[in-house]
Formats: sequence, structure tokens, C-alpha cells
Amino acid sequence: MARKFAVYKGLQKPLIFKGFKGKFIYWGLASLLTGLVAGALVMSLINMWLGAFVLVGCITGGLFYTASRQKGGLHAKSRNTNILILNHYVRKKLV
Repeated sequence: MARKFAVYKGLQKPLIFKGFKGKFIYWGLASLLTGLVAGALVMSLINMWLGAFVLVGCITGGLFYTASRQKGGLHAKSRNTNILILNHYVRKKLV
């Protein structure tokens, strides 16, 4: 007699964490780390207050950029609005 097992239906869905999906999770993490590194460098080299401003600016800017790119979809799509004519009946000359 065949045994029946429950099948997990969410295998083809992207991973979601705090509203970010798929590859955009890594983009958000990269913006956080970039903001921390840039803020720490500016804090140590120039000024503490300017470093804090750079830290907050890089993190919020990176997360807003990531969220705006996520609205376009998970994959880069090129939408061509031109009319393309393909002629399959002409032989190509090979030189």
C-alpha cells in the first residue's frame, strides 16, 4: 500500500524577511554593512556627528533604494516598446 506524505507547497516561492524578498535580502544587508563601515570610517577620520549622519544616511538611502528596486520584480526585465521585424528567409553571407 502506498504511503501518502504531506507536500510543502511553498518550495517555489522566494524567501521573505522583513518585507524583502529573494536577492533583495542581500541587497538590504549590504546597505546596512556599507552604512556601518562608511559611518565608522567618517567617525574615526573626520567627526563623530558627521559620521553618525553618514551612517544613518547610507542605511536609509540603501534600504529605500532596495525597496524601490524590489517593486520592479525579482528578475531584471527589459521591456522593449519598439517594433521588431525578424526575417528568417534571407540567407546570411558567411565570409
